[in-house]
Amino acid sequence: MSGRPLLNRRLEGHGTTIFAEMSALAVETGAINLGQGFPDTDGPEEIREAAVRALRDGRGNQYPPGPGVPELRNAVAAHQRRFYGLDFDPGTEVLVTAGATEAIAAAMLALLEPGDEVIAFEPFYDSYAACVAMAGARRVPLTLRAPSFRPDLDELRARITPRTRLLLLNTPHNPTGMVLTAEERDAIAALAVEHDLLVVTDEVYEHLVFGGEHVPLIALPGMRERTVSISSAGKTFSFTGWKVGWVTASAALVAAVRTAKQYLTYVSAGPFQYAVAEALALPDAYFTGIREDLRARRDLLADGLADSGFEVYRPQGTYFVTTDVTPLGERDGFAFCRALPGRCGVVAVPNAVFYDTPGTGRTQVRFTFCKREEVLREAVTRLKRLAP
Repeated sequence: MSGRPLLNRRLEGHGTTIFAEMSALAVETGAINLGQGFPDTDGPEEIREAAVRALRDGRGNQYPPGPGVPELRNAVAAHQRRFYGLDFDPGTEVLVTAGATEAIAAAMLALLEPGDEVIAFEPFYDSYAACVAMAGARRVPLTLRAPSFRPDLDELRARITPRTRLLLLNTPHNPTGMVLTAEERDAIAALAVEHDLLVVTDEVYEHLVFGGEHVPLIALPGMRERTVSISSAGKTFSFTGWKVGWVTASAALVAAVRTAKQYLTYVSAGPFQYAVAEALALPDAYFTGIREDLRARRDLLADGLADSGFEVYRPQGTYFVTTDVTPLGERDGFAFCRALPGRCGVVAVPNAVFYDTPGTGRTQVRFTFCKREEVLREAVTRLKRLAP
């Protein structure tokens, strides 16, 4: 070999994810895994049976249509109309993807040129950094700071330059649980219009809002032709392994994203697409029920963490609680998380991995509450060993 590094330099620093590392640690130690955000029970039985029925009926066992099966595209369009009053043509303005992660990757590859700048809320989900890097663009963080984690709109304006191409926004926000207010949504939309920016919104936690209200940015004046709205089934229906996501946007933006997407997975999750189409049509009681159930679990874990000595930032949405370990006498979230399984049999994730800015989030640690109540109660009991 010539000695040239094997890994493309754009992906330097994007090795094994922290989720893989901490989940492996959970398996190795037998600890309760409150690090990676996946439920420990399946979603609705009727939706699981819908997937089985599709398999047995031979629907989706071969390549489904590239944009997604018509049943799911119709269901996504109906969902957007039902919850947000938005009308999308399922034939040209809806695209099915292999989860939201592929949708984000395809959007970055399709819409960015090398040297473009992308402003994103920091801390950000780790795939954002890798996707922007693969597109050859430069990420510009807008840091959300404790305790409220609200975006500084003056700082956002100051970070826009002639190179800024795109805003990559996540609301409800992982990992902080922040949900944009109406005033923040309006101000961000006005900036996007003023500077003629594209906007990609990750809305996978759209139905898991405990405070405030989720309104897609694409619904605001001037945003329809510049916004790629992304969501998925995993978080809402507790089938994260199915990896069924979607894009809703103008026909031109969907066509652009589809151009990149077709060379990534091409198609995926054939039978599951039919099941998710049925899931999106579940009655309002389902969506209300999962939200309120998770609200109770959030409160159980947040109260337990506070009793154990953590500083707790109670989230407005998602299924994660961000904490600070400083009151426990800790100064390094990485060291704390790596030692935690041995100390009390619980796994968490250090928030520092979600930041670009050096030293930011160094003492923050994230826990998930999308687990069974008895698992959360046991975790809380174990964590109380940390109490000063």
